[in-house]
Amino acid sequence: MMVESIKEGVEASRIDAAGTYYRDLNQKIKELAQDGVSHIELHNVFGQRYIGTGLGRAIDIDIYGTPGNDLGMLMNGSKITVHGNAQDGCGNTMNEGTIIVHGHAGDVPLLSARGGHLFVRDDVGYRAGIHMKEYGEKKPVLVVGGTAQDFCGEYMAGGVLILLGLTLREGEKHKANFVGTGMHGGVIYLRGEIDSYRFGKEVGVAPLDDKDISTLGKYVGEYAAYFKCRADDIMKGKFTKLFPKYLRPYGQLYAY
Repeated sequence: MMVESIKEGVEASRIDAAGTYYRDLNQKIKELAQDGVSHIELHNVFGQRYIGTGLGRAIDIDIYGTPGNDLGMLMNGSKITVHGNAQDGCGNTMNEGTIIVHGHAGDVPLLSARGGHLFVRDDVGYRAGIHMKEYGEKKPVLVVGGTAQDFCGEYMAGGVLILLGLTLREGEKHKANFVGTGMHGGVIYLRGEIDSYRFGKEVGVAPLDDKDISTLGKYVGEYAAYFKCRADDIMKGKFTKLFPKYLRPYGQLYAY
């Protein structure tokens, strides 16, 4: 592992992570953060896990390569930009901060997050946003430029989940099954076409109101800024709003 300063003093550092064990890499990142480094570039990242976890202070991290599972897990204010794809568990239990993925992300992105934002340029895997929740003023937001696999928004208890469908071909529909299964909080917005039989029985469908349009405009605008596209063109698409019909959809399974 090679570490070098890329600005005067210790304001920013570059790490060549080629062949570095994930524990050693994360320990070095924590040490640099504790020493006052505010920006770290990671190059030649090949599957190292838990990057951005337990830093103690908010910093900016640019990743060149493919980080491993649980990127930004339990993150509390940092900003991570991935110049490539991310693997499973991106933003796991995130509390605050932003992760931007210039590619695809794997399964369970933003699992159990209670805050923070995750923007994925392309598609995500299974169970996107599962168990997302809100805490106080914190509200997790997951914006996916493409589409998702089955059980998207499963057991959501809060937050905002947006699928923009930009990777779908003309006339192609979202194919995720069981969207919103067990959902009891938050909201899901789908841009493009999807068959209603793919929804979980716990969700309802409603037209957008002014608050929805404002929410979408805000987060689509951020997505467009990160990935250099036109927010106005995206907002012209057809959106479907999914909301939870019940606060305790499975209450009678555990209490009678």
